[in-house]
Amino acid sequence: MSIELKKEYKYSLVVPTSMGARLTPVNGQPMHCGQMLMMQATSAETNVASVASYLGLPVKVLTTFVKGSPVARFIKDNLASRHMDYEGKEVDQGCPWGYRHQFNLADSGCGSRGPRVHNDRAGEVGRTLNVKDFDLDRLFGKEGVQLVHMSGLIAALSPETGTFCLELARAAKQYGTRISFDLNHRASFWKNRENELREIFTEIAQASDILVGNEEDFQLCLGLEGPEAGGKDIAAKIESFKGMINSAKKAFPNASVFATTLRQVISVNHHLWGAIMAAGDSWHVIEPRDITVLDRIGGGDGFVGGMLYAILKGWAPEKWAQFGWATGALATTMLTDYGQPADEEQVWSIWEGNARVKR
Repeated sequence: MSIELKKEYKYSLVVPTSMGARLTPVNGQPMHCGQMLMMQATSAETNVASVASYLGLPVKVLTTFVKGSPVARFIKDNLASRHMDYEGKEVDQGCPWGYRHQFNLADSGCGSRGPRVHNDRAGEVGRTLNVKDFDLDRLFGKEGVQLVHMSGLIAALSPETGTFCLELARAAKQYGTRISFDLNHRASFWKNRENELREIFTEIAQASDILVGNEEDFQLCLGLEGPEAGGKDIAAKIESFKGMINSAKKAFPNASVFATTLRQVISVNHHLWGAIMAAGDSWHVIEPRDITVLDRIGGGDGFVGGMLYAILKGWAPEKWAQFGWATGALATTMLTDYGQPADEEQVWSIWEGNARVKR
């Protein structure tokens, strides 16, 4: 089974996103008593795209910036260091209480103390993303894009971003660009907007070639039945996950790839990590395996990024899930919330369980 992709293109992967800064206390300390913070540029969608960009595929980020902001400059420099092109409108701050880039306050947890994440998104400039600020005919028609990856975080961020993602999906469909959609449900984004967002998510899912989400995502975003979230023995739920994906396949027949990760938390630094992927009529199940975790944030995005990279490279479907599992595991060994693979060999060594020194 394979996904046909346009052969003439400038970009392998395009992601719409709202960029922000993540602040993390050093040495695994909690935010409320951490006195020294590490700052990094972040977004779920660029976390996904980092796998492809670090491994040499051309990637473009569609976003928006606060004009003259030092945080915006920090973000641009970071995207350039990740080998990503970017395009976005420069929005005036307006006043000291105007637009800004979001802040993600996140500690990594340690041992029996779980991580805590607090999102400070007041005045977030990414909520102004508008289709009128981008030339989609140039992007998809003249330059060419193999795959556009969207997240439910952006689709639900504001009414404007929901419309933007819809128009992006419609344009991609018109020009034969494949669509990947990670549902990424966030209850706070959906509050009092359930009907509006269900309609948007359903249309994007109907146009998508690749659908990704956990048990709650498929149920809450698309109304499909699935297993109960959480629980101690995630491996015991594999058949119920398959049933949920089968329901999604019937509801969204345009999609040919469905995937979800499996995570059981033993402690903050010890997880069981697995995945389920359906490609056409074939199942690819990775039973949960032990991984050592430095920082869990971004592991799911790392999985999606690796899976999309493998698809873009034209590998056999079995390798899509394996490479995604390994890039997800890689991301959890880094202090950034995105993986930075040195090369494909490093990723395959993780899959093979080979942590020996390479000289």
